Amino acid sequence: MPHAPEPDEDDLDAIAPPQPVFHVEQALLGALLLDPHRLSNVTGIAADSFATAAHAALYAAITTLPPPDPAEHAKNTKWLDRVLATGREQARGLTASYLHTLVQVCPWPSHAPAYARMVEAEHARRRLLTAAERLVHTVHDVSLPHPVQTVLAEADALAAVVDDIANRFPPRAGVLPRTTPPPPAAPDPAEAVEEEQMLLATATAYPSDIEAVRWLLPDDLTLPLHAGLWQCLTSLARRHEPVDPVTVLWEAQQRGLLDDGSEPGEVLRMLAEPAGSVEHWGERALQRSLLATAEHVGRRIEAYAGDPANTPFQLVVGARRALADIAAARTRWQHATGATPTQRRRPAPTTRAGPPTTTVAHVARSTRAPR
Repeated sequence: MPHAPEPDEDDLDAIAPPQPVFHVEQALLGALLLDPHRLSNVTGIAADSFATAAHAALYAAITTLPPPDPAEHAKNTKWLDRVLATGREQARGLTASYLHTLVQVCPWPSHAPAYARMVEAEHARRRLLTAAERLVHTVHDVSLPHPVQTVLAEADALAAVVDDIANRFPPRAGVLPRTTPPPPAAPDPAEAVEEEQMLLATATAYPSDIEAVRWLLPDDLTLPLHAGLWQCLTSLARRHEPVDPVTVLWEAQQRGLLDDGSEPGEVLRMLAEPAGSVEHWGERALQRSLLATAEHVGRRIEAYAGDPANTPFQLVVGARRALADIAAARTRWQHATGATPTQRRRPAPTTRAGPPTTTVAHVARSTRAPR
């Protein structure tokens, strides 16, 4: 095999593998270089399934070039020369010595299908991590003209990745990720506090409008006092009792909301300054809640996918449970805005067929619209 020395030709050998999958990819490529006919038994992966550019270039070359005659391949290195030349078009750092290394480190060429399955699993984890990171990034993009719609579209893209992984690795019942999810991020109270105060004051002034925002839940409000006061308002309205700042304050006392040191006078002043409409402020609160939910879901899935100990089965189960929270918030948003639900396109068929279930169907069973 021609050998063109380069100053950094041993760099690929010297790189410390960041993950065990590096060794798996080496074993798979070594098996295919040694016995190219085993490529027919390798399914579920493509060049972009590999974690490094050099390995991706080699796999692309192996799958692109016609396989050699087994007898000829055992006698000479002509096919390996063509693989190296083709691979170097995409990864100039590839060397003949690295191809020899790949062949030498492969323990059992007959295990190529198992190695490919491992590569596929690691690629699934990276894809899920990327999609979750994109969702979190979208939540924080202040330039979006329609943040809710864009975030929900990104959540759908994440769900499509989960569905594809589920088709390739059907989840096993009850297998949850072992990773502890992060707590919800603390909300920025600056704008939310003022708007929630106007919501509470306006609802106190116009209690008949509370019925129109039944889609708003106490947990949508950022401060515990605000959430408790909203419960007071909805309870008084549901019982058809008089609603004004004094009756709300009394209800708050009965519920222990003032035990945290809240001053009754401050509560009365807050409830006596209505502005705008209950529906407007309620929709604003729900939008903040939906975006916060999407961020927390994205970070949960990031944590799951960032832990290499989680299997694809665990990632699917954990991601679907997390995405159910977005589905519930989406349903309430549609009730609030009168938006028509959009039908998410089903993912294209994958290499391995799986059960006829999708994340959309999964979360639909766990989500019920408010009555």
